[in-house]
Amino acid sequence: MKIEQHIIEELIAQAQQDAPIESCGYLLGIPSPTTGVDGGGLVTENYPMENVDHSPEHFSFAPKQQFAALRYAREKGLKILANWHSHPASPSRPSVEDVRLAVDPTIRYAILSLLDGKPTLNSFKILNGEVVDKEEHFTAAG
Repeated sequence: MKIEQHIIEELIAQAQQDAPIESCGYLLGIPSPTTGVDGGGLVTENYPMENVDHSPEHFSFAPKQQFAALRYAREKGLKILANWHSHPASPSRPSVEDVRLAVDPTIRYAILSLLDGKPTLNSFKILNGEVVDKEEHFTAAG
């Protein structure tokens, strides 16, 4: 999955603004023409969502916002390529809870870490309770 740089900057700004609460949202875009959504694609939009848990350690989407995101994506001819959230004070890797809650095998799960003030964005394919793939998208210099 490729993520346009301006989207990465938007995710970092959103996560920094929401910290110490986890930020979350969907990454929308165009699936890969050869492999479809399962193969990633090009992320062209962040669809920010409210973390209704208001927690620094976990997040939940409001169902109304999830339906609105799906409707928006369909209207724009886009697909949900990934679910993303931030880890304000831990690394960019899925927690046990993240893996347990990753139930959609057709999307990637992106995690933006703000640990030590050095944003790092990775995405993961999680199938049947196991991380089967990791893609590195961004690590701040320094």
